[in-house]
Amino acid sequence: MADQDETGGFSADERAAVRQRAEELRSTKGLKGAAKLAKELEACLEAVDALEGTDRRVATELHRVVTEQAPHLAPKTWYGFPSYARDGEVVVFYQPASKFGTRYGTVGFSAAAALDDGPMWPTSFAVVDVDDAVRERLRELVRRAAPTPD
Repeated sequence: MADQDETGGFSADERAAVRQRAEELRSTKGLKGAAKLAKELEACLEAVDALEGTDRRVATELHRVVTEQAPHLAPKTWYGFPSYARDGEVVVFYQPASKFGTRYGTVGFSAAAALDDGPMWPTSFAVVDVDDAVRERLRELVRRAAPTPD
């Protein structure tokens, strides 16, 4: 992650992410129903398409997995990240390595994800490549995080 500024506040990358989130909210202001969902899907796909290399492969695979395993989650962006939400609340997202200059991207799950497993469980997974084992693990995690509503 980029270094904090001299005052100990947010880094330039973090400030840019906050500005990006504000723009995401502005871009759907006043939209409702299908129009809002369409705009958010478009933004999610644009966020994936803007990525390169491993980031793009992982984000593309996550999009495919969510579409197959949890079609009830709505694609959107969240701080510029490709994300998937239930009732407007992000459940799963991809934080690309390129966003903050980190060594690896992560597939993250919010508190809205149903991954609880005893007194402690992971909510973020480093992904450095996509292979069959990663695909299967993503499928299993997304199924658990966002079970199909009854």
